[in-house]
Amino acid sequence: MKRILFPLLGAVAVFAAGVTPSTANDRYADRPPVMVSPDLSAPWVLQLGHAPGIVRQNRQAVQQPRQRTLQPAQPDSVQTAAVQAPAKRMLMRRQINPVYLPQEVAYDGAQKPGTIVIDTTQNFLYLVEKNGKARRYGVGTGKPGFEWSGTHKITNKRVWPDWRPPAEMIKREAAKGRYLPTYLAGGMENPLGARALYLGTTEYRIHGTNQPWTIGGAVSSGCIRMRNEDVVDLYERVNVGTTVEVI
Repeated sequence: MKRILFPLLGAVAVFAAGVTPSTANDRYADRPPVMVSPDLSAPWVLQLGHAPGIVRQNRQAVQQPRQRTLQPAQPDSVQTAAVQAPAKRMLMRRQINPVYLPQEVAYDGAQKPGTIVIDTTQNFLYLVEKNGKARRYGVGTGKPGFEWSGTHKITNKRVWPDWRPPAEMIKREAAKGRYLPTYLAGGMENPLGARALYLGTTEYRIHGTNQPWTIGGAVSSGCIRMRNEDVVDLYERVNVGTTVEVI
């Protein structure tokens, strides 16, 4: 009788404690995951996750600083503004004044139609047309010390011209710490741009530019700069032998 009573009392105690007795199939059942506390200095009981509330609190304490590090809202907005502001100012500085875009204008000069007239004071190039009209383009002209005037013929035309800086220019720029190549093949990086019209036997040209924002200013070493779009347009309208008058 005693042998039966003790096992029975043990079973009652287990059910009273709210614990379900183990069965033979429990060894194959999925076990709950072991949750290790991030706080490895805690007692080993807490490290094994026997107090889930504490474990969750510790996880949040570890994760929150990481979120603030990876997603810093205020520093990002400040950094973005700091990067965008100079870019906007640069864009504003590099916009061409619409007055220098090609347009048809009235022209009462004495030159005959087909002549190119370059006004280095106002930085305009005129292609004289019939009936008191001219096609006007904005240009960049010689900077102080490099101004010139005269009349020449177009002696050559080049598409995406090569550039061979004159020896004087190479020496002059080297004195400023800027070293020019002796030769640069035609292309987008070439300062002569998409087209070039060569003037007489001089080293001056009407040519395109990879710096269109300089149009309208006194910026060159004597050559006449045009936007690439504009020099292509002019190139198609004039021939070798066209008279160019620089005033």
